Amino acid sequence: MEEQTTQSTEVTNRYFDRDLSWLTFNYRVLKEAQSNDVPLYERLKFLAIYSANQDEFFRVRVANLRNYIKLDKKKINKALDYDPIELLKKIHERIHNQLIEYGDTLRSKVLVELEKNGVFILSPEQLNEDQKSASLYFFKTKVLSFLQPYVFGFSSREPFLNNRELYFALRLQNKYSGTIEFAYLNIPSNVLPRFFQLPSPNVQFHYMFLDDIIRMNLDFVFPDYEVLECQSIKMNKDADLNIEDEFSGDLVEKIERQIEKRNLGVPSRFLYDFTTSDILLKFLADSFDLIDEDLVSGGHYHSLFDFFQLPNPIGKAIEYEPLTPLRNIKIDQHRSIFSAIDESDQMLHFPYHTYNYVLQFFNQAAIDPHVREIKVTFYRMAQDSLIGNALMSAAKNEKKVTVFMELKARFDEENNLRWAERMQKAGIKIIYSIPGLKVHAKVALVKKKTESGLIKNYCFFGTGNLNEKTASLYADHGLLTCDEEMCDELDDLFKFLYKRKEPAKFKSLLVSQFNIIDAFTALIDREIAHAKAGREGHIIIKLNNLEEKGMIDKLYEASRAGVRIEMIIRSICCLVPGVPGMSENITVRRIVGRFLEHSRIIWFHNDGEDELYMGSADWMKRNLMGRIEVKFPVKDKELRNQVRELLRVQLKDNTKAVMLDENINNIPIEKKKGQRLYNAQLDTYHTIKRWEELE
Repeated sequence: MEEQTTQSTEVTNRYFDRDLSWLTFNYRVLKEAQSNDVPLYERLKFLAIYSANQDEFFRVRVANLRNYIKLDKKKINKALDYDPIELLKKIHERIHNQLIEYGDTLRSKVLVELEKNGVFILSPEQLNEDQKSASLYFFKTKVLSFLQPYVFGFSSREPFLNNRELYFALRLQNKYSGTIEFAYLNIPSNVLPRFFQLPSPNVQFHYMFLDDIIRMNLDFVFPDYEVLECQSIKMNKDADLNIEDEFSGDLVEKIERQIEKRNLGVPSRFLYDFTTSDILLKFLADSFDLIDEDLVSGGHYHSLFDFFQLPNPIGKAIEYEPLTPLRNIKIDQHRSIFSAIDESDQMLHFPYHTYNYVLQFFNQAAIDPHVREIKVTFYRMAQDSLIGNALMSAAKNEKKVTVFMELKARFDEENNLRWAERMQKAGIKIIYSIPGLKVHAKVALVKKKTESGLIKNYCFFGTGNLNEKTASLYADHGLLTCDEEMCDELDDLFKFLYKRKEPAKFKSLLVSQFNIIDAFTALIDREIAHAKAGREGHIIIKLNNLEEKGMIDKLYEASRAGVRIEMIIRSICCLVPGVPGMSENITVRRIVGRFLEHSRIIWFHNDGEDELYMGSADWMKRNLMGRIEVKFPVKDKELRNQVRELLRVQLKDNTKAVMLDENINNIPIEKKKGQRLYNAQLDTYHTIKRWEELE
């Protein structure tokens, strides 16, 4: 079933709504779970990704809309160009339809295929006697001690549901008095596996939900009651850290306090089983002070991102065939990564290249006796960060190490705080978040003393986080360079971050807060001038999100002037493509595959003298105006040609790419009979492999 929309409901004048646009992206993720060319276990993962994405959407975006609704209507009309109540209705309607399709995909397709492969998720009614005994033993020895029943009216504490945790809501009848009571009971999936493996026949693998093990044994928890109704529920709460004043006092302490309060946030979604009775639902709504907009009906099981936990006993046959990480031959020809950079700029493409080269950059800097100083920004650190460990080694080796740690990276605040404390104890100078400003740039600088006694700078510029864990899942790029102007400008940026010293004018780097909007506007204007002069005007833009209206308007202007604009936008796209007189020269593709497309690349034809910028910034208001972001030029012509070729590969995709139409629909690319199938990510891997074999 294709989800179709009409322009009248989804487009406000010149722009798609950002939230409805994002929902079409998540719907594209759901379609990947339905794709027969995706291995079965990976389809299950796409269902998990869809669920995790939607969970975050409610914690953040829907929570924001709920906050707007509470404002005075005059303030709403002044602040917004849309009605949040009307938008919320559209969101709930869209998600309701998607969840119906999600449930059908899970039950009728993915689980059926798993059973054909000998993997069964059993319901209580399907258990044999041995399995019943095993589940009962597990319940008594492992589960029971984690259960915390709450009967309304019989407890001195107030009823409280933890954010994102699973519960049962129950309607009970006292066996002795006959009175009706209400209760809730936690499902401890935060401390126990969500799936329990049962004894099973040969060549079969049987599992059951933790939820069902508890359902089967409710008489142990409520011995004095008959269970009339037991329904799964879950509450999402506003996940934003509400720091009213970042400019006074200790920002670190404020963030720590807000992390502790995150579980106390305002409800943004109350998810319940669609079979829940009106009696039970009304009682829960009254007890937890919920309004109709909070209530979202769902299936029998919630938090299905836990499918990530379901074991794969079949093995590689139902997973993607692994791609062996590629070596960079140019770097391998040198004993030191710094001598490789001395010879020429080095470009790495992740996860196709091994991430070990980035680790090598930091590890060699940590032990090289000529390295004097290391500076780095972190936005999302890996929990067991090898880069963090390398920096601590560098500090122990008496090198000056300075780390800018962004503490306001949503959902990574706690991990970043923990790492900051560890590194500080190891002798690293830690600079924390700038009040009112997020630092999203992914950059590092190494200062090394040369044989002549001068200091030479080496830099890493990335499109993705300095995080070796996500690097295996996200499609990103990194540049290693010793270009003097780029390195000096990055050093100036670090001085701004550390000392708030106003940098000199940036000439090579495009940095938000300083020159990024003016620079991109000028680059687009140049393509407009080429087109008006009868020359070819051509721009290729690859982003995660496109939302900033000023940049969108500039692209509309370029389209009207005859500039051909090809866009690859993964998630949010507020630009409306293909509208005569406005955007008829603009196409928008969306690629969803085995890796998360995460890089940001902007290419300008410039009458054959092309320019190309890469970096951390999406074209969103927050990135261009409310953060520190860095876009870096690719000056080396050979590397620039390689990135341009990778963009061509992406634009050829006719299997994992869809076109976004003027009504915000994902339109599959029509394939003619006998036409070759192009898969951007697999073709990217083989393209890079071919380059490395030619070196």
